[in-house]
Order: sequence, then C-alpha cells, then structure tokens
Amino acid sequence: MGNKIFKCVACGKYTLEQVCCGQKTVGTKPAKFRVDDKYGDYRRRGRKRAVELV
Repeated sequence: MGNKIFKCVACGKYTLEQVCCGQKTVGTKPAKFRVDDKYGDYRRRGRKRAVELV
C-alpha cells in the first residue's frame, strides 16, 4: 500500500479507502518523467484536444 490517496472511478471522489461505491479505487500518482518519453507527444496532443472540446 504505497499510495495514501485514491480516486474512485465511479464517482470521481478522492478517498483514503481502497473501495468506494462498490468498486476498487485507483492510485493518483502521475507517471514518472522520462526524457526519452516515446508517447509524450501523443499525451500532449490528447490533452490539447480535450481542452478544445470543452
């Protein structure tokens, strides 16, 4: 149990419990930074596209 805070996939709330709304929660740690990130460009494009759609 490395994470201290979790996020519920169903309702989007942050919690300290591993189960919320009857479903398992996910950790909130971001991905580790790597200089040679193969997929960074795709992530940045996806984020930009998501902001444009909102």
